[in-house]
Amino acid sequence: MTGRGDPVTGQGEGAPPPSWPESHLITAAEVVTPDGVLRPGWLQVAGERIIAVGPGCPGRVADTELPGGTVTAGFVDIHAHGGGGASFTTGKAEDAAEVVRFHRHHGTTTLVASLVSAEPEALLGQVGALADLVQDGLLAGIHLEGPWLAPGKRGAHDAEALRDAEPAEIARLLRAGRGAIRMVTLAPERTGGIAAVRQLTAEGVTVAVGHTEADYATTRAAIEAGARVATHLFNAMPPMHHREPGPVLALLEDPRVALELVADGVHLHPALLARVLVSAGTDRVALVTDAMSAAGMSDGRYALGTLDAVVSEGVARLPSGAIAGSTANAADLFGAAVEALAEVPEPLIGASQVTAATPAAALGLTGIGALAPGHRADLVVLSPQLSVLKVMARGSWLHL
Repeated sequence: MTGRGDPVTGQGEGAPPPSWPESHLITAAEVVTPDGVLRPGWLQVAGERIIAVGPGCPGRVADTELPGGTVTAGFVDIHAHGGGGASFTTGKAEDAAEVVRFHRHHGTTTLVASLVSAEPEALLGQVGALADLVQDGLLAGIHLEGPWLAPGKRGAHDAEALRDAEPAEIARLLRAGRGAIRMVTLAPERTGGIAAVRQLTAEGVTVAVGHTEADYATTRAAIEAGARVATHLFNAMPPMHHREPGPVLALLEDPRVALELVADGVHLHPALLARVLVSAGTDRVALVTDAMSAAGMSDGRYALGTLDAVVSEGVARLPSGAIAGSTANAADLFGAAVEALAEVPEPLIGASQVTAATPAAALGLTGIGALAPGHRADLVVLSPQLSVLKVMARGSWLHL
């Protein structure tokens, strides 16, 4: 989309945006909206909300001018375990704050805290501690990645902590979460797996299929029971076979399922990333970091739950060789998406969709994920090289 036409508020080009008390006007070389890229464009913020977006030049001097910048929606990461040397699994508020700080500096304005498999009491304590931070607004929710996972596809989960899904434990965790648990990853083939999908879905929790050895039919049954996300698709699940397509095909073919992809250059080949983005569509793909504490740190030894991982050349692995999360940030994912979508007309729109709008929609997070009037004023300013220059969260610029 060019810089011509009417802005969202209905004024003609060059007309001043509406007058709002204490509003903040931003102009930029590019403003990425769900409907097009405005070149140039502007948006107006009042309080924590975007109140207007438009093409061309507004009728007054902007409060913030970004002549070489690209403004896109703040990133939404629904699967991250840590970053900046800290982890959510400690249950400590200061560690969670450090993880959030690290990811915000890389453009993530909405973050869901992912926990790994743990013994019942430990997991209960972690959920209770993080629930306080969700209520305070620091986090957008909690993601339980386990403990109801397949031992043979456990990846970087402690084998001793894996178990079958029992209704009583699920109920205890939901009570401890006080509405903060937004997503649960489980292996539906485990005893009680399909019943757990129904129980969690009935409580408004998004269920994801992952770390699974389920066959095609069982995966289909999980989807029919309410599962709506594929946790890091392709990873920690059997590959497709022509006689046993397994979970991958079942998850790919159902348009109701959002597809998590870890676009860090390690979990997926770039050609596969590009193929899924184009074939499944950006409205179904949610790029996630799956970041662990080593994200943003130097190589060395780091903890992931109760396990130790070694990071070498930016890749985290257990001694067994299993990948142990990633060291990526959401800006990395955005850049990977732009590259993967290079052949489509406006790759910036698709990149914003898979790093903001689709992840938000997958967990039912409303009012975020797009530069649109009424949405929360969460935005990222990127350089021509797609590095993060500025970040606004809830209408306030962050100090990077």
